[in-house]
Amino acid sequence: MNRPQHFNLLARLLHWAMAIAIVTMLFVGAGMVVSLQYRTQLLALHRPLGIAILLLAIVRLVNRLTRPTPALPSDLPAIQKFAAHASHWLLYALMLAMPVIGWAMLSAGGYPIPMFGGMHLPAIVPHSAEAYGLLRPLHGALAYLLFLTILGHLGAALFHAWVRRDEVFGQMAKGDSQ
Repeated sequence: MNRPQHFNLLARLLHWAMAIAIVTMLFVGAGMVVSLQYRTQLLALHRPLGIAILLLAIVRLVNRLTRPTPALPSDLPAIQKFAAHASHWLLYALMLAMPVIGWAMLSAGGYPIPMFGGMHLPAIVPHSAEAYGLLRPLHGALAYLLFLTILGHLGAALFHAWVRRDEVFGQMAKGDSQ
């Protein structure tokens, strides 16, 4: 298989746009927990941003599964290659699971899920206090896992850029010059 030197343009655009959206979402989510004054406004941003992340994650996953990706450096230790692959798939799983669990949580709680322009999302699970009681802490726990995984991903990217000085960071940061 002839592997490219860099990720394709769509992958790079989605990566950086989603990085901004997900970091924003983590801060908005944390703000909702600690701020009563701005909770309504933050919640109004949190729901549509979560659905946008879900939709972008689906597009990103389809792109990832249908387009070849650059190879990791051949001299990278096997444990680091495993960690890179595992953390990437964990990120994909969390980018998909977090919005779906949030949507299910609100559905189980019987809460309306307004989007922009007066549109509302339909419930995806029946109203259930028990389900809500399980999904709410799960959503929060997975948010912490997402945050830790992002920190690991960022640390690995900086390690490749500043310590190894290989092309791994550049594969996502820039495109081919052709």
